[in-house]
Amino acid sequence: PRSTLSSSSAASDVYKRQEYGASLFREMEIPKRATDTENSNLKPEKIIEKEHYDLNEALPEDKAAILWAFLASYLPSDEKSIQKFYVQHAEYSLAQTRQDLMKKKLPAYQALAYSVRDRLIERWKDTEIYFRQHEVKRVYYLSLEYLLGRSLQNAMSNLGLTNQFTRGLRNLGVKLEDLYGQETDAGLGNGGLGRLAACFLDSLATMNYPAWGYGLRYKYGMFNQVVKEGYQIEMPDFWLSVGNAWEIERFDIQYRVCFGGTSEEQRDPNTNDVVHTWKYSEEVVAVAYDVPVPGYNTYNSLNMRLWSSRPSNEFDLVSFNQGDYLKAVGEKQRSETITSILYPNDNTSDGKELRVKQQYFFVSATLQDIMRRFKRTKKPFTEFSNMVAIQLNDTHPALAIPELIRILIDGEKMSWSNAWDIVTTTFNYTNHTVLPEALEKWSVDLFQKLLPRHLKIIYEINYNFLELVKKRWPDDMEKLGKMSLIEEGQPKMIRMANLAIVGSQYVNGVAELHSELVRTDITSVTIIKGFP
Repeated sequence: PRSTLSSSSAASDVYKRQEYGASLFREMEIPKRATDTENSNLKPEKIIEKEHYDLNEALPEDKAAILWAFLASYLPSDEKSIQKFYVQHAEYSLAQTRQDLMKKKLPAYQALAYSVRDRLIERWKDTEIYFRQHEVKRVYYLSLEYLLGRSLQNAMSNLGLTNQFTRGLRNLGVKLEDLYGQETDAGLGNGGLGRLAACFLDSLATMNYPAWGYGLRYKYGMFNQVVKEGYQIEMPDFWLSVGNAWEIERFDIQYRVCFGGTSEEQRDPNTNDVVHTWKYSEEVVAVAYDVPVPGYNTYNSLNMRLWSSRPSNEFDLVSFNQGDYLKAVGEKQRSETITSILYPNDNTSDGKELRVKQQYFFVSATLQDIMRRFKRTKKPFTEFSNMVAIQLNDTHPALAIPELIRILIDGEKMSWSNAWDIVTTTFNYTNHTVLPEALEKWSVDLFQKLLPRHLKIIYEINYNFLELVKKRWPDDMEKLGKMSLIEEGQPKMIRMANLAIVGSQYVNGVAELHSELVRTDITSVTIIKGFP
């Protein structure tokens, strides 16, 4: 269901904690304007003085909670307050003086960005609390790229604070238009697919939908173009060279992601069921970075969570002490390569392996995060698709389908039929092309090497699906071959678009005309024709 967040004249009071804010406000029945420090009798110091507590002892929990609530009230956004917080960020977050900022535009931009981000975080946190308290169904948008553009002007506009910041900083001798150019475009996207994803998140926030975006935090973008003597030279786009003021590092949120090894089966002696065990050979860690996405003219602010790859073993001290310095940091280099660059070249076998690793790393960390959030509700798995909707932006996140099956069957000990029912009522897929040569395929041998358990799951999905095809078209072997998830040949290939369609509840194009083409003219993915 949609959330009910909206802007109103009452909500515009910057001293008022939002109606949908922290639960302790409702539980303790604090007056709505309790955070108006000029009018309220419940000022922070009164909480202590009224009862004459010994300041050498901690406050009781209920009083401490109320004190925290007062101190966490919304930041005022009048000109004087904006000036105050801007100077504080310059002086204390960046250790810059006024003379420094007059000479260098980058720290001036960073102080401005931090000041705006503070106000984003307020709404962002309260939106998440609201969603959690009301146990709303959320849509999770999975995209391997986001073409965000620059965030500063968009954030100030959506917050309705452009004029206040312009006037406030002008009196400090700072012109906003001089700072806009200091922001680097986030190297998270390339073209239409990434721009569509960014626009979707903006629209979801503005229309007050409960949603999250998931992606990868690339260290480098596609490339920087340099023209030398009439020829294009591709240079690395290290867009994080001066950091990213809009992200929040979440080192408290990390997940293990595995690759390689073997998939083994054995019988449970008690139930006689087949138990699958994935004995992996490689392990990396996914670390979360959050980016607030503000809606326009609303308090609704969503989250875009990006994953960065880290080694499970940061440093091999034994190898280092033995003089093998490259081996000592080898695991770190291999693991961090996964999120180093957007769309690594896949013309080589190593490039193909890196692309598949990148895609699985993305969906594995994302599904673990979604599963953690669902389990926090204490609801049974029969309610999973009533609480979770996952939108796949193109086929790059299609591995989420076999991954969720693996989690449900191997981790939650669920039957295949129950797991499949959950999967096919949870996923939806946006197709971006109907050209057969542009549809993503990966070799069976590569999956056997990197994801042996998932390969078995894909074969099982394909077998069950083709049995349905045979019943509907018993003598049409050509249709059977085209609709199969496995493309026969040397080498055998896995058709990721077919996998995404078979495992999804709904399929759409990027526009109405495109959706019509998907239904009528797509050639290699003929599944939609057979099963409207």
